[in-house]
Amino acid sequence: MTELNDGKPRKVKNARPYSFSIDEDTTNYSAYEKGGIVTQVKQPKIINFKPLREALKDPGDFLLSDFSKFDRPPVLHLAFQALDKFIQELGRFPVAGSEEDAQKIISLFTNINDNLADERVEEIDHKLLCHFAFGARAVLNPMAAMFGGIVGQEVVKACSGKFHPLLQFFYFDSVESLPSEPLDPRDLQPLNSRYDAQISVFGSKLQKKLEEAKVFVVGSGALGCEFLKNLALMGVSCGNQGKLTITDDDVIEKSNLSRQFLFRDWNIGQAKSTVAASAAALINPHLNTEALQIRANPETENVFNDTFWENLNVVVNALDNVNARLYIDQRCLYFQKPLLESGTLGAKCNTQMVIPHLTENYGASRDPPEKQAPMCTVHSFPHNIDHCLTWARSEFEGLLEKTPAEVNAYLTSPTEYASAMKNAGDAQARDNLDRVLECLDKERCETFQDCITWARLRFEDYFADRVKQLTFTFPENATTSNGTPFWSAPKRFPRPLQFSVDDLSHLQFLMAASILRAETYGIPIPDWVKSPVKLADAVNKVIVPDFQPKENVKIETDEKATSMSTGSIDDAVVINELLQKLEKCQKQLPTGFKMNPIQFEKDDDTNFHMDLIAGLANMRARNYGIPEVDKLKAKFIAGRIIPAIATSTAMATGLVCLELYKVLDGGHKLEDYRNTFANLALPLFSMAEPVPPKVFKHQDMSWTVWDRWILRDNPTLRQLLQWLQDKGLNAYSISYGSCLLFNSMFPRHKERMDKKVVDLVRDVAKAELPPYRQHFDVVVACEDEDDNDIDIPQISIYFS
Repeated sequence: MTELNDGKPRKVKNARPYSFSIDEDTTNYSAYEKGGIVTQVKQPKIINFKPLREALKDPGDFLLSDFSKFDRPPVLHLAFQALDKFIQELGRFPVAGSEEDAQKIISLFTNINDNLADERVEEIDHKLLCHFAFGARAVLNPMAAMFGGIVGQEVVKACSGKFHPLLQFFYFDSVESLPSEPLDPRDLQPLNSRYDAQISVFGSKLQKKLEEAKVFVVGSGALGCEFLKNLALMGVSCGNQGKLTITDDDVIEKSNLSRQFLFRDWNIGQAKSTVAASAAALINPHLNTEALQIRANPETENVFNDTFWENLNVVVNALDNVNARLYIDQRCLYFQKPLLESGTLGAKCNTQMVIPHLTENYGASRDPPEKQAPMCTVHSFPHNIDHCLTWARSEFEGLLEKTPAEVNAYLTSPTEYASAMKNAGDAQARDNLDRVLECLDKERCETFQDCITWARLRFEDYFADRVKQLTFTFPENATTSNGTPFWSAPKRFPRPLQFSVDDLSHLQFLMAASILRAETYGIPIPDWVKSPVKLADAVNKVIVPDFQPKENVKIETDEKATSMSTGSIDDAVVINELLQKLEKCQKQLPTGFKMNPIQFEKDDDTNFHMDLIAGLANMRARNYGIPEVDKLKAKFIAGRIIPAIATSTAMATGLVCLELYKVLDGGHKLEDYRNTFANLALPLFSMAEPVPPKVFKHQDMSWTVWDRWILRDNPTLRQLLQWLQDKGLNAYSISYGSCLLFNSMFPRHKERMDKKVVDLVRDVAKAELPPYRQHFDVVVACEDEDDNDIDIPQISIYFS
């Protein structure tokens, strides 16, 4: 229907999985045949706002954050007006703990409320208004961080016109963060310290707990920097007994600087945790930090040992991957430590509180895994620029990093390498050997002109020959086995590119490719390569052979395929032939010949890495009629940069630190805690109390995933079995790791009854218990008296 190809936006209606209608009369248009590409276009929206004077009287709908407090915003709307009148009349804020000032606020609130017609608050919450009055003067870091994130995003919206602005009013409170026990007004008195504002709200007792807290912050990136700043300003771990341990094994990169604000240009290349801890110490010199450059995982449990975990009060995650989060979650579960979890993705953020015995743990619920593009789509049937960039990144790593590394592995130890390839004996091993042979034989470069030749032939292979082969195998009118067109959406029929030295994008691709190829061979790069005229002259010297498509070429179309290498019964024979050819090639190489593998680095604008990847992706996009992207957008996708902005990060950490008050106070119930999901772009705020853990029951006992049964005094196997029998449980199997220590079905196992369980672990399981370990864990399978299996907690046996 060619009349729709004028580029004019059209409103879509009745959208279904495989069809939609447009809001337009098409009766006089040509008939719709097939295909077509539709791009969603978001239309601008005009929003009108009331002036403040009018909005105060008629606020409209409030943006809610917590549906358990749906009646709270109208109260706070009037409370802030009462506070303004209080300041206007008395020239000051209410004093923390002053009942007289609180009553004055309540009186002003009542007068304002009585003069309203439609928006009147029916029930006045005196307790809430007292809290409001007592805390009115204080500026608290977590609230400032949280509101700063929201307001910061609104400023960006006002400047850019991007995303939906917050419509008029948003009120937020965290009254449940206050100490669980009533506060004595004397506990709110200022101490002439930098924490007086916080003390006026939470009291000096909680301030003392904050200062003496032992905190573990895992990660020192965007979230980690914000957390360190917040904790320093709150006085956390700033007392004599307090300690904040922060660990991150990463170093600072240029792209971090947009949001990881404790870092500066001159810190690039330095350890994140060390720089962040030093910067936080400038905010608060009393902050007691230990900065480590160690990844917290099973291999580092000699550093983060039992004593380390047992001494902690709380763990704060500032991580960027699920596996690390799951590991920390398991450690917190094991040692029964509170875990404050958060994450961001662009304008979205979430927080999750993991509180011993009150909430489920982080690993109890999992998001579904992200869908990956099928391998055949990326390699042969791309239909968006992400597919092209994924392919480009894969080709970059294969050509410039993996293959040169394979070459070096072969040259370093030819016999071992050959043995490994023979043992593998598969299509992947065959393809690896083929690429190594190419690098050392027909594609080996000795001069820069060789590199230009290689790059020019690569262009022809990637963007002309492969496309010709694909369209020969699957012509434009090809059909599938059930008769439907093969080139149906989302597949796009490709066209080969015709190389031209007059096309600057073609020359830029060749320049980047030849320079990086030269680097892998250690060939000097001449200055003239950056001159389009001289580069064109060098390219014109290359003889490109004619390509003839082949019959019976297998091109993978199965979306479930995990490898593009096709196996063959002759793989072992081919591998032997390739190894013999490699042996001959090696003898002709210069003494000491080695290649230089290139590791992808997205942040260096002078290294030609992104030039090559953007060139590869855009030429491929041109093949398939996909819109091309600039180098910055290519860097964002190919560099796998997770979109992160300072606003959502500030908000997430502010919300977590409001929960930290509750954790360190220690007396709060499940309903006092809040998990949050927020999207500053919409804007949307959704807060809810955490989910409690699943409870298991047996007789008069109950337990959850948080419970761990502990048996001390180095028991024997008999004592362990008797200890369980006293609980009404018959243990029929006990194992350590994958090793069976006891099974009631094996008569010989009864000989072990009087042995210490620790000796069985050492002798039977051959376990080496390190000196820092004071206990080990066993998994016990039990039945009750009716022979029903009972899932019991993990059992920890202390032997020293």
